Amino acid sequence: MSHPYKRVFVIVADSAGIGYEPDADKFFNGEHSDWGSNTFVHISEKMPNGLNIPNMNALGIADLADIKGTHKVSHPHSYVARARELSNGKDTMTGHWEMMGVLTTEPFKTFTDTGFPKELIDELEAKTGHKIIGNYAASGTEILKELGEEQMRDNSLIVYTSSDSVLQIAAHEGVTGVPELYRCCEIAREICMKPEWMVGRVIARPYIGENKDNFKRTSNRHDLALKPTIPTVMNVLQDNGYMVDCVGKIGDIFDGYGVVKTQKTISNEDGMDKTIEEVKNFDFEGLCFVNLVEFDSEYGHRRNVIGYGECLERFDKRVGEMMKAMKEDDLLIITADHGNDPTWPGTDHTREKVPLIMYSPSIKNGCYLEERESFGDIGATVLKNFGLKKPDNLVGKPMEELLADNR
Repeated sequence: MSHPYKRVFVIVADSAGIGYEPDADKFFNGEHSDWGSNTFVHISEKMPNGLNIPNMNALGIADLADIKGTHKVSHPHSYVARARELSNGKDTMTGHWEMMGVLTTEPFKTFTDTGFPKELIDELEAKTGHKIIGNYAASGTEILKELGEEQMRDNSLIVYTSSDSVLQIAAHEGVTGVPELYRCCEIAREICMKPEWMVGRVIARPYIGENKDNFKRTSNRHDLALKPTIPTVMNVLQDNGYMVDCVGKIGDIFDGYGVVKTQKTISNEDGMDKTIEEVKNFDFEGLCFVNLVEFDSEYGHRRNVIGYGECLERFDKRVGEMMKAMKEDDLLIITADHGNDPTWPGTDHTREKVPLIMYSPSIKNGCYLEERESFGDIGATVLKNFGLKKPDNLVGKPMEELLADNR
């Protein structure tokens, strides 16, 4: 059977939100609510000449917001829209899971203000055999400067968290070793299955270096995430023989559930290298799901506005490169999983709508679409594209205009 699009590439520009949600006043960065946040717009306003993103501009991003440096254009080969989040949250797992149809009503546990309970830390020490140091919310690079030398001296474990629902454990590759760090993280994941301690992810954060001046995290990061509560769009694709090709941390976010193929990445550039390689050389029918995390981890949480803007500009160049390699029946969807406005108070994510930029060489009637009610419209569209029925317990409605254009 012929489908409108043979290969669907969904690229998540992690945290690149495009305007606060109507309920943003219920979500906070410290004492300041997320009402008024807008990652894309506020970054553009701080860049000396606005954002230089000619490829996304040509695809119609200016229809979505007043982004300095962009202007409205005719874009017959692309549809654009904003999507709202139905789920109760503003984190990585909630956003990605909703894209694949899962509605999260109870947000995952966070320990940003207090650190983890003594009972949890005591159990982790007893079961791993390592002393725990840290146990507070911190930047992953900063906490290595503070505690890395102590960790190496005592072969202890640095435990820390963030505004996300995560328990992160850092240890030196040459002292503790990656296998031992992974073992300790598996113990932490088991402990954190208790309802009162149930974080979304436990993350192994190995590092190298001799002292605080040259410590560096490595690509041997490993996420132990909760499995989605129900089968997702990815499971439906897999069960029906379609490819689910994951690039970046997608495989970890879904704990391998519904994943057919996965590739880890060390940077946005590496992620785009691998994605463009898939476009050029991997003939498949199904979904390629990509996460580019550096927008969030390197610039959003660190409130590096100019760095974030320059990262968006580099990404735009790679989008142009990818478009040139795409086949007639390929579809590209560029989106985000939440906001992380680097001009906003605090270091937390921001509760925002996300962009939907949808391009194919075969699209002829591209235009602006009305705002979508759920990130789940992405997954619903993918299923309908392949003639598959969406399970009733998954959220999302297919974008009919996008599919009708290529029938």
